[in-house]
Amino acid sequence: MTALFALASAVLWGLADFGGGLLTRRLPALTVVVVSQILAAVTLGAVVLGTGAWREAGPQLWFAVAAGLVGPVAMLSFYKALALGPMGVVSPLGSLGVVVPVAAGLALGERPGPGQFAGIAVAVVGIVLAGGPELRGAPVQRQAVVLTLVAAFGFGSVMALIAHASSSIAGLLLALFVQRVTNVAVGGTALWVRTRRGEPALPAGASPRILWGMLPALAFVGLADVAANGTYSIAARHGPVTVAAVLSALYPVITALAAFVVLKERLRTVQAAGAGLALAGTVLLAAG
Repeated sequence: MTALFALASAVLWGLADFGGGLLTRRLPALTVVVVSQILAAVTLGAVVLGTGAWREAGPQLWFAVAAGLVGPVAMLSFYKALALGPMGVVSPLGSLGVVVPVAAGLALGERPGPGQFAGIAVAVVGIVLAGGPELRGAPVQRQAVVLTLVAAFGFGSVMALIAHASSSIAGLLLALFVQRVTNVAVGGTALWVRTRRGEPALPAGASPRILWGMLPALAFVGLADVAANGTYSIAARHGPVTVAAVLSALYPVITALAAFVVLKERLRTVQAAGAGLALAGTVLLAAG
């Protein structure tokens, strides 16, 4: 069950990143983050009210609040790093956030077997290579590296926090809702500050109606991210966090494959090799 739900998280996060990347070609990144999270929060709010999950409120929701505070910072740092580039360095560095939940699992006493340790090592190397690291070419700005590492730590922290935010399915629904409301509060405040400074929330000359045509895609990005957090939490609760975290972190492979299928982007040799190693690591982890 751990492997199944963790791999589902990887697929959902990978598709959400791919969809978000496409949307940021037409809208400012912060607008994409805020609107997609608003749509996710509204949907989750209806589910929480309809199922009575609000009765599960408790101290553990502070983990969800913390995840909601960290998430937007990590996402915006990542987008800013991508803008500074090169993407072939930023993408694989961003996936190193898996170290945070793995370290947390080890600190809490988890001890994977030899086969799982081997699977973790192989999968992490594959995840990094799947991003297509550029070993030669344009120099990397120090700011891009710092922002990427901030994003990686943030993404990993969200994974670790959300795994402790609930102890039941109803509690998980409530935790995800609280996380999204916090995301909206943080992102919305940042967007308001930017607009006050004269930076537009929409492309120059664009009407607010532009959002209507993108609502399905924005809703998909927000809900896929929610679902990924949910399946990861289930995976981490029913099995070793070290295994769940590494398998969930395969999402860069999914993003690269989506770009290959939809945009016809060719996978570089290093990306194909990374995808193969990630798959091999997945088999080792699942078998362990």
